[in-house]
Amino acid sequence: MRVAIITSGFFPVIDGVTIAVFQRVQRLSQLGYQVLVLCPDYRSIASVYPDWQTYVGEILPGVRVVPLESAPFMGLEFERNVKKTAYPALLQALAEFKPDIIHVDEPERLQLGFDKIPAIDFARKHQIPAVAFFHTNLIEYLEDYFSLPRFVISGMQCISRRIVSHIYNAYGATLISSPTTFEKAVKIGIKNAVQAELLGVPLAQYDLTLRQSDFFATHYQIPEIEEKVKLLFLGRLTPDKGWKFTIETFNQIARSSQYADLLRSVVLIIAGDGSMQSEIAQALDPLPCSVHFLGRVASQAVPALLINSDIHITTSEKETCGLTVLEAGAAGIPVLAPAAGGIVDTVQSGQTGFLFQPRNWQDFAAKLWQLVTQPDLRQQMGQAARQQAIQHDWDPAIDRLIQLWQQQIDKKIDKR
Repeated sequence: MRVAIITSGFFPVIDGVTIAVFQRVQRLSQLGYQVLVLCPDYRSIASVYPDWQTYVGEILPGVRVVPLESAPFMGLEFERNVKKTAYPALLQALAEFKPDIIHVDEPERLQLGFDKIPAIDFARKHQIPAVAFFHTNLIEYLEDYFSLPRFVISGMQCISRRIVSHIYNAYGATLISSPTTFEKAVKIGIKNAVQAELLGVPLAQYDLTLRQSDFFATHYQIPEIEEKVKLLFLGRLTPDKGWKFTIETFNQIARSSQYADLLRSVVLIIAGDGSMQSEIAQALDPLPCSVHFLGRVASQAVPALLINSDIHITTSEKETCGLTVLEAGAAGIPVLAPAAGGIVDTVQSGQTGFLFQPRNWQDFAAKLWQLVTQPDLRQQMGQAARQQAIQHDWDPAIDRLIQLWQQQIDKKIDKR
């Protein structure tokens, strides 16, 4: 099988999409498939990603990555999207590669750059199947990035739903990993949605012997925190990740007499980069606990980072799946997350972590208090999360994706 993957992002950028694509091409390479990856070019921001060339060209046996001309996305310099002028290069690369199937990750984001639905014209002309993968609910992001009246945002979201459903319905299938996200996709008008467990975690990398004393002092020059409960925030420092709620909540906790001692027993470790870093640092600085920013952490360093933390916290309500939640489970630590989005399919509240009521700082604080003050509960939940994560290894997830691709190829052959 010859697979062309058109993606909104690729390594060295670290997010859910790029991790999924990289794990996918590793598995495809092992199985002997020929793979073409078309993604935004990161050379113009080499100061942010100095190792960008590592992920261009023949990066694995049978896997070739072709970067396409790009521009900043949503005003974020470190986030790139393809440009309209790059579309001819995409068509030429596809023509030379002659794929059996085209797989497109985040086609709505790519459409914003190309100004057309990615690769549909090529697929129809050459009578080959094309599928899309629904990674990100960009429609919900509008309220995070635009300071407009609520009725204006609602109108923009209504129009966006029509556009997004039109884009996805142009493909033979829209692949979705989360049951909750699948239901959302159907509601916005995506008629070709197919739900299956298509995301995972590289379990072999999550060796619990990676836990070591003085880990943060040794690897991140953060001394004297071993006696503290380490709260890890892992992800982009951007508005869509719930940082406004996080800032407000921790300041509310600091002012609350009920939880006065909570922050003195914890340390906040924030791994990631983004446009809000300065704002977050300034807002959290007055807290009676230490806050440490690790910056962008390479994917290979994430397992040890999670394993040596005590609780993984996310306040994002817009995750379509939440890979970091699966990764925390593989690391054997509980999660504190909102009861919203695809995360509800992964966290078993009260068993593998806690789900708090969205935008309710008191519920967040109460559940955090339980996790911080009860080490036995953390251990019990971490073990349960680890057992759950074992069911989500990347290899079978990608094998299921390959089966779906083959079904699309067979359907196209039957119609000829």
